[in-house]
Amino acid sequence: MTVGRRRVLAGGALAAAGVLAGRVTGQAAQGQPQGQAVREEVRSLDELYRAAKAEGGTLTVYAGGDTATQQDGNKAAFEKAFPGVTVTMVVDYSKFHDARVDTQLATRTLVPDVVQLQTLQDFPRWKAEGALLPYKPAGFSRIHPAFKDPGGAWTGIFVDAFSIIHNVDQGAPATARDLLGPRWKGRIVSTFPNDDDAVLYLYKLIVDKYGWDWLARFAAQDVAWVRGTQEPADRVEAGTAAVALGTDGALVPGPGTRTRFVVPAQDPFMAWGQRAAILAGAKHPAAAKLYLNWWVSKQTQADFYMWSVRTDVAPPKGYRHIWEYRNANLDGFERFMGDRRAVESFRQQLTLFVGEVHGAPSPGWLGLHPGR
Repeated sequence: MTVGRRRVLAGGALAAAGVLAGRVTGQAAQGQPQGQAVREEVRSLDELYRAAKAEGGTLTVYAGGDTATQQDGNKAAFEKAFPGVTVTMVVDYSKFHDARVDTQLATRTLVPDVVQLQTLQDFPRWKAEGALLPYKPAGFSRIHPAFKDPGGAWTGIFVDAFSIIHNVDQGAPATARDLLGPRWKGRIVSTFPNDDDAVLYLYKLIVDKYGWDWLARFAAQDVAWVRGTQEPADRVEAGTAAVALGTDGALVPGPGTRTRFVVPAQDPFMAWGQRAAILAGAKHPAAAKLYLNWWVSKQTQADFYMWSVRTDVAPPKGYRHIWEYRNANLDGFERFMGDRRAVESFRQQLTLFVGEVHGAPSPGWLGLHPGR
């Protein structure tokens, strides 16, 4: 299987998180009025599944990502667990999805039931605007506080992290400074950091540690700059690049996988909880609630290829919970995303070193109302 950003949860094990999952705890937040305390879901996945089918058995999700097929594994696993419930999964850069949702809200043409995006700054604003349906899926109390809104406006559904990845046949840099060595010249691929705020933040952390001279020397390494974070992962796996900066990879690689993800001992890296929320105007709220409950269930979280958002799901052997890595900068990414003036200032400075973004967006141009 190609290893790449958000290509997650493919495989039959996830069906175990479906109708055979048993009971969940808490109390339902169905139809919860604004301003009242939202209680944790009490219904089982079986009961939520029946409600979703009775509603019509369809769901539309706007998912942040880099290629049209990047969420196919998740879609297939969910639909296998809940036959008769069909997901329209629309993948695009989060920075386009949030603008798309804002436009749809303004024009009363809302398409998605659920959004799951890396643009963390949007969720508090949407909450304040009344655009989100407060809801706490079962297991909400077990989600780490860094990955949820206390009132249930949004829920982290998985942890993603960006660092260095490398091909096992071509050497293993340990730090960003190592990438300045002559052995790596012409063998590095990176997402344009001025095209993706998460990658931009990783570069910000490295520049803060090593200075602008690091960036000047790195850019002189004949880096292959591309759009999206899937292509760097694919190139490293294929061996056409030795190293990528600014993408992710499985903590426990599958058999035959040639890519390894570097969790630095001292260097900074960055991680965040991908936020998901149900839109207040969702046409399929029952299916949306089933989807969130499935995602944060213990089985689905245990099958995720990086870290879980839950405190009661152990990380893979040899790793700690993501919130135990101080150099993962969980809090820093949220602050960075919220300060748009600082983001744009650093983006423009960095562009002077790496050049303007060019090339078509890797998911394609999807227009105003994809999935309608």
